[in-house]
Amino acid sequence: MTDSNKIVIVISRGLDDERSSVAWSIANGGIASDMEVTVFLVAAGVDWVRKGAADAAHLNPADPPMKEMIDNVVNHGAGMLVCPPCAKVRGYGLPDLLEGVTLAGSPAMLAIVKNGASTLSF
Repeated sequence: MTDSNKIVIVISRGLDDERSSVAWSIANGGIASDMEVTVFLVAAGVDWVRKGAADAAHLNPADPPMKEMIDNVVNHGAGMLVCPPCAKVRGYGLPDLLEGVTLAGSPAMLAIVKNGASTLSF
């Protein structure tokens, strides 16, 4: 049984893929709809939460700037999980990542899913 108020959005696309903009836009839509949003960043998606990485990115001119969308997710207390091996292979440690990000692997994300969250993957 799913909990229709919870969603996990898995982002594997990086700074050069418009699907990332869609993912962050949907995360913001979930927040605006009073959903409990968790973002799980894997592979190139980890780059989005490296300090300064999203500052100049604007993949879709019809969407807000990427930094604005990411900041909104962080500022609304959404869960922000980053795959530890994905961060490590890029040379990122917790000090390199935005405030509020947690290094946590798939078991942490799957625990949320097991408790009824729906998932979307980009």
